[in-house]
Amino acid sequence: MNNFSTSGAFVWKMTSLLVLMMLLHTAIHAQSWEGSNSGKAILLNFGYAPQIPLGDLDDRFGLNFAPEVSADFITDNNWLIGLQGLYIFGSNVEEDVLAGLRTESGDIIGNDREPADILLRERGWYLGVRAGRLIGLFEDNPRSGIRLNLGVGLLQHRIRVQQDPFRSVPQIEGEYLKGYDRLTNGLALHQFVGYQVIGRNTGINITAGFEFYEGFTQNRRSFDFDTRMTDTSDRLDILAGFRFSFTLPFYLGNAEDVYY
Repeated sequence: MNNFSTSGAFVWKMTSLLVLMMLLHTAIHAQSWEGSNSGKAILLNFGYAPQIPLGDLDDRFGLNFAPEVSADFITDNNWLIGLQGLYIFGSNVEEDVLAGLRTESGDIIGNDREPADILLRERGWYLGVRAGRLIGLFEDNPRSGIRLNLGVGLLQHRIRVQQDPFRSVPQIEGEYLKGYDRLTNGLALHQFVGYQVIGRNTGINITAGFEFYEGFTQNRRSFDFDTRMTDTSDRLDILAGFRFSFTLPFYLGNAEDVYY
């Protein structure tokens, strides 16, 4: 529930940022343009997003971050199809899979009988395809406006056990790690709504908006050491975030040059 209580302020700040960007672009757009962007193009995107876990994922992780590399093909009339890849990482792990190895004081003892510095981290990725539409808002630059995406792909996440570099703990080394990492993956759906700007002469090529992922996942390990059970339950792992991306457009054919 703590993520729901903090998400309100997060969403408000991101919404304010998106509105500010739209107003800024409208002000820039009021200046004269020498022409409009047109023609087929490849859009190469580099993005970054903070994400809030919801659903079953909320019980395992806290706020995470997700850098993105994606590429889209955009048609003459602003339809889009593309590939998207995310790397997911975070430092807030709510599920202590090493609780059974801890002493009463919360320490994990190494092979030299001294407390080891063991940390739990979130790691994961998403890889998928997407299709969408860029709804141009200005006649003299139809490549700037509301962007909508729908996608499908594979979502995977796990708990990374970060070892002490100076002290060994044999119970969580090698193949034993698989009994604690909660490796989970499955089919995922993706939605995005935001505002895209591809400027012809201003060098502004950015996208910002809200994204959502719904993963229909399962634990892929045959046995969890800490629970002494096999987890075969179906999960609904949801990520909600605000993504900001920088775009490099490469126009095809005889389209006009784009200045960066």
